[in-house]
Amino acid sequence: MKSLRLLLIVAAAWVSVWSTAAQATPGFARQTAKPCSACHFQHHPILNAFGREFKASGFTLKSMIPEHDDYIEADNLSIPATLNAALVTKMRYIKTNGDAKDEGTNTGEIQFPDEAAFFLGGRAGEHVGFNTEITMNSGDSNFTSFKIHLTDTVGDTRLSVIPFTTDGGGAAYGFELLNTGAQRFQRVAEERRATAAQQFVRGGGGVAPGEGNATGIALVASTSKWHVNYTLWHPYWDAAAPHKKFANYIRAAYTPTIGEWDTAVGVQLWSGASEIVDTSPTGSTATTEVIAKAETKASFLDAQAQGSVGGMPLGVYFTYGKAPQDSAGANYFNDRPNDIKAWTLLGELGVMPRLSVFLGYLDGDNGKAASNKDKRTTIGLNWMVAQNSLLQFWNTSGSGSAYDPKPATGTGTMGIMLFSGF
Repeated sequence: MKSLRLLLIVAAAWVSVWSTAAQATPGFARQTAKPCSACHFQHHPILNAFGREFKASGFTLKSMIPEHDDYIEADNLSIPATLNAALVTKMRYIKTNGDAKDEGTNTGEIQFPDEAAFFLGGRAGEHVGFNTEITMNSGDSNFTSFKIHLTDTVGDTRLSVIPFTTDGGGAAYGFELLNTGAQRFQRVAEERRATAAQQFVRGGGGVAPGEGNATGIALVASTSKWHVNYTLWHPYWDAAAPHKKFANYIRAAYTPTIGEWDTAVGVQLWSGASEIVDTSPTGSTATTEVIAKAETKASFLDAQAQGSVGGMPLGVYFTYGKAPQDSAGANYFNDRPNDIKAWTLLGELGVMPRLSVFLGYLDGDNGKAASNKDKRTTIGLNWMVAQNSLLQFWNTSGSGSAYDPKPATGTGTMGIMLFSGF
């Protein structure tokens, strides 16, 4: 308890500093001369309707304020005079309730920086935008995520071609607009495996459909009311090997406004197989032997509604889906004897200016022959210290046969996270 009180005091000290000193805003705000709240519902990274439009257009929106409209314009050229950049940091404290002495989180673990990266991105031309993550605390390549939007319009429909690579965002990194956790970086709660089916469903390989290494190209058609994304991808990142065959990913979503509510319902489908081959000479002849193959099979439904109740902002998020059992054990998302599946429901209510509470529930099956039922409840609060700094507290508790016998890290997790973008 003494260590927890000390950490709370430290967190409070951080809050007092950033409440008065944090005036900078991330790169996209610099480009558009709009506050973070123009694109985000309640807090970062949750997108509102305008934020979805900005992202779907490839980050190309210009400032509408004349004194901020500083662009280099010429024939077939339209770029900001200053490169848009942001420094993102995330500090966490994690405490699990297991009994194992060799699990650091059971005694409480400070993770700083849990993330530390430079983000460069925004408008690169009238029809071109990009986003780059350059990590500062990785043992691998520092160029961890990148995508470039090549976008034009036909009538009211945007048509986009988006080459991308990522070490953690999965196939959905190319193009994703919903806040359900369908893609790792786009979620309400830090405890993603307890609040999004796309993050919970994962086999012995440890990779969920909504996360992981991915390199590919997204082909997108979108409007303010709907979007469809077909992606050809490989579950590999920074792999210098010939790719013989792509896997498939399809995302479709309908995003209507119903009354005063911004709503969405969508589907995600993973199928097909990715193959990497070996073209090195064997004797006097070259071969194209398949050296890595990944069958991808998973499907999900998700929905969200963002509005207000009694003058308080409310967001509700639902996910359901599974990775089917594969008798050959070849499914990249499931090498277990039964289907891995889950459904989740999460609600976040703004109870005070800059302060919201959230409650999430997951009912899952981990696909094992026994000890397979996994139910998790998450409660937490988000405090917007500033529009570009978020402090989150949460507690997740698990129950069901998956926790019998008790895992090394126990049945519950308490966490504190400070996320800031400058």
